[in-house]
Amino acid sequence: MEKLMKPTEYAEELGISRQAVYAKIKKGILPSKTVDGKLYIVIDSKTLEKESVSKSYPSKKETESIQDYKALLVAKDETITVLKETVVDLKESNKQISTTLKSEIDLLKEAFHEMRTLYIHQLEQKKPQETIAVEADEAEEASIRWIGLKKFFKQEKILKEKQQNKIVKRLKKAYKQGDERMMKIEGKLKLNADKSYEDMLK
Repeated sequence: MEKLMKPTEYAEELGISRQAVYAKIKKGILPSKTVDGKLYIVIDSKTLEKESVSKSYPSKKETESIQDYKALLVAKDETITVLKETVVDLKESNKQISTTLKSEIDLLKEAFHEMRTLYIHQLEQKKPQETIAVEADEAEEASIRWIGLKKFFKQEKILKEKQQNKIVKRLKKAYKQGDERMMKIEGKLKLNADKSYEDMLK
């Protein structure tokens, strides 16, 4: 007796995919017919029996595919095991690297702290000496009696203007060359009253 069945129902009945059912229809393995524009599978006792047998006993190709799939699964499991072991090794290596780096950083910190302490100590020792030297220079500078050109000429009894101009030129030249007996205060040339200027007066 003939019976019509939808491809989806047929697939569910045999536990196969719809794509497999459509493939069998296309190849002419399953008889089918269109009713009101819809595709149906023509079922009789022989069709069901044939499909049941083919489902119960897989073909050689299907058996090979199953074996390949099993082999693939075994290979996959082996790969996963190797990867897990690698991850464990990497974690251990990272832990060792982290420990080493931490030790190196601690050593660097200690070395930096020691260097900083030594440097500060040296600065503290050097500072008083520098302060004493500066204070001595300041005291010496403060004790110097600086006089202007007018007072200098009066002190040296140089009254002629021509002679004064000649000496001023010599003094300015000596100042430019770094003569420490002279300095400029508020833009005016001043002379150290305690020094001798015989070389300028000749």
